Amino acid sequence: MTWDVNEPAGSEAARRLGLLEMELAALFEVSSVLSRSLNLRETLREVLRVLHDRVRLRYGLVALLDEDSGNLLISALHQDEAAPFEPLSYRPGEGVIGRILERNEPWILSRVEEEPRFLDRLGLYRRDLPFIGVPVRIGEGAPVGVFAAQPLGSDGLLDERARFLEMVANLIGQAVRLARSVEAEQKALREERDTLRREVKGTHGFDSMIGHTAPMRLVFEQIRQVAKWTTTVLIRGESGTGKELIANAIHYNSPRARAPFVKLNCAALPDNLLESELFGHEKGAFTGAVSQRKGRFEQADGGTLFLDEIGEISPAFQAKLLRVLQEGEFERVGGGRTLRVDVRVIAATNRDLEAEVRAGEFREDLYYRLNVMPIRMPALRERMEDLPDLARFLVVKVARVQGRELTITDSALRVLMRHHWPGNVRELENCMERAAVMSEDGVIDRDTIELTGLDVSAAASIPVALQPEHRPASPPAKDLDDPDLDERERVIAALEEAGWVQAKAARLLNMTPRQIAYRIQTLNIKVRQF
Repeated sequence: MTWDVNEPAGSEAARRLGLLEMELAALFEVSSVLSRSLNLRETLREVLRVLHDRVRLRYGLVALLDEDSGNLLISALHQDEAAPFEPLSYRPGEGVIGRILERNEPWILSRVEEEPRFLDRLGLYRRDLPFIGVPVRIGEGAPVGVFAAQPLGSDGLLDERARFLEMVANLIGQAVRLARSVEAEQKALREERDTLRREVKGTHGFDSMIGHTAPMRLVFEQIRQVAKWTTTVLIRGESGTGKELIANAIHYNSPRARAPFVKLNCAALPDNLLESELFGHEKGAFTGAVSQRKGRFEQADGGTLFLDEIGEISPAFQAKLLRVLQEGEFERVGGGRTLRVDVRVIAATNRDLEAEVRAGEFREDLYYRLNVMPIRMPALRERMEDLPDLARFLVVKVARVQGRELTITDSALRVLMRHHWPGNVRELENCMERAAVMSEDGVIDRDTIELTGLDVSAAASIPVALQPEHRPASPPAKDLDDPDLDERERVIAALEEAGWVQAKAARLLNMTPRQIAYRIQTLNIKVRQF
């Protein structure tokens, strides 16, 4: 719809009624536009287009206050052609636009050419027509911008048009408030996300991984090399050795660190549920499938999928898994559409897959598809030199959870070094948590370890034929003249060094057998029998 500037005006009442009807229709459409999107610039441009088409307001502009510079920046402009405009700004008090912001009140010009302070920097406005500008406010506070436009023709209803612009400016103000609130929340979420990413990468970084023995140095070097690529990794090792920590380290130190890291324990689900969990399902695929659901492969698209206990899946499901590993494609349960994903797979198992392949219980082709880059996690008994550092790390971890200070003594570490640790690091972590619970003063010493129920005598029952690398390392020898050792710890250290032979321990301490026997009794030292 278009209008002729020289169109007969008719009666004033008719003109007012016609303008009111157009403005009401325009207000409804403006409110609809503002509720459609949170993209403020696009929404404002659409609002200005509606005002141009419906109520003869052309070259509408919205200039918003930039909080950093304090200037008004033109955020939206409606032109006859949807062409980009040069970014312009106004200082508060500069020109008509700046004065509206500074004075926080509307300004009506009956003719542009009659106001010398009008700065037509855009070169759009006709100087023989009116111009109206109103402040954009959020609530009762200071203005956050200016909304202005040029009526198409002078019909004697400028005051009514100014009131209409104020109503639209109020709606724009609410849209600005909502957009800024959403932007602030998104900024806070981005900052929190980046902080969490840094923390996660620090937690799973190489510097935070404990171990200086040769087997662990080999593991760290393998992680550094394989993390750079998308190679499939198979992590081998006994339960409790930390296979999931290795998977975390590989993902968070790889180019896929910003993409999803999805985990699934394959031993926790039967085949029918495992297929739905990995590949997803369509609505109605089975009883209870009330909606479509993405599987773990889709969730991990672009990232990494960690399949723990991969050796527990049945031969029937192994064939289905092999296809997605080879081709990167699958169908949801109950669906016929083939989906493709880009997923790096890291698998872990504590089972002897080679023996299962020979027995026909694990597909040979799947084994070779998984075993591209094997990483073997050593058992704790193979890296006993790392135990003191691991124990101290776990004590700090428990202390953080309990919200108090915890320390562990050397005598406690010596006891821990004598244990065989069939449960590996997981057993050690449980032991440290029990010891922390049993410690009233926050000091985990030898007696506290004994209260946890740890069977230290198990160390004596280790078979003699055990391979040397599987034997627990001897506890580090202590200087019996160390002034930091109290009398009880000095006696215990001498007894351990002497293999709990009291006569030999007495000679180490320059005591008589009777003296050391008295010390053992008065200091309440539990004698070990080997």
